[in-house]
Amino acid sequence: MSDVDEDVVLSDVEREDEADPSGVEEDEKVQVCHLTKETISKGLSLLCRTGNRLGHAFVKLDLKDKLNDISAISSYIHIRFLDVSNNHLTDLSPLASLTHLLWLKVDNNAVACFKGQPFAQLIFLQWLSVAVNQLTDVDGLVVPALESLNLTGNAIQKMNGFQSVCFANLLTLELRGNQLETTDGINLPNLRHLYLSQNAIKRLEGLEKLERLTILHLRDNQLDSLEGLSPSMKHLQYLNVRGNAITDENALKHLDLVAKTLQALVLSENPVAETLDYRQNVLIHAPQLQRIDKEAVSPEERMEARGRIRELQEEETSEP
Repeated sequence: MSDVDEDVVLSDVEREDEADPSGVEEDEKVQVCHLTKETISKGLSLLCRTGNRLGHAFVKLDLKDKLNDISAISSYIHIRFLDVSNNHLTDLSPLASLTHLLWLKVDNNAVACFKGQPFAQLIFLQWLSVAVNQLTDVDGLVVPALESLNLTGNAIQKMNGFQSVCFANLLTLELRGNQLETTDGINLPNLRHLYLSQNAIKRLEGLEKLERLTILHLRDNQLDSLEGLSPSMKHLQYLNVRGNAITDENALKHLDLVAKTLQALVLSENPVAETLDYRQNVLIHAPQLQRIDKEAVSPEERMEARGRIRELQEEETSEP
């Protein structure tokens, strides 16, 4: 899947207007519960054959009971789909024995680190969400088969842990609502979708390593330039930099580097978007665009932009 179709792009444009996913109202203090077999039995569902095909077991488990310890879960080795969100968990090591896990949600807990690499043995885990926890880095997070990772709403400041040796199959990475100041540190050449909105990113760096990226979402950061876009990004189709600080029309020239594949660009709520002939100036640098700020490019706009491109080319050739 090296490309992204129209529906994918549209769904991403729609999600950019969602409320901040990291903004969670503080719950009233409640009594912390201890995990028991009875609690586990109430959360079990989805009866399926076991991995060895010799028996049956429930493979889905939902646990949302204000738990602070899930040690009792370690013997339920047939679980494939597990939701332990909205608890008070700090230690995920009991999950290491659930080697059949495919899907895991740990949102709204108190996880601050991945001590002991709790997921390294989960060789089938494909989808993981640890949104709205207390992570400051991803040291110890190793998930070989993972395809989708959501770390929205933490306090991550650097992305140095995102290396292909730890995430060889990762396609989608969500880091919205963290404390990142740069895009540098991601070395995942197979990554397709990257969501970095609501950070404090000032610089685009290291993007040349993301050769197969199709979606790059950078809404509500502190960018004043598009410098850092790379010609190595040969599959980029959707770029969202809405709500940044891009003021200079010269910043648009960096679109030349990804113009061959770029289909949709969102630049609204930047000062440059208020300038005269803004859409035409964008099309001069990215003439293949189908949409600018959610609005389709009209045939008239495209024709005017082509005429302006010819004028600029003639001016260049006539210069002594």
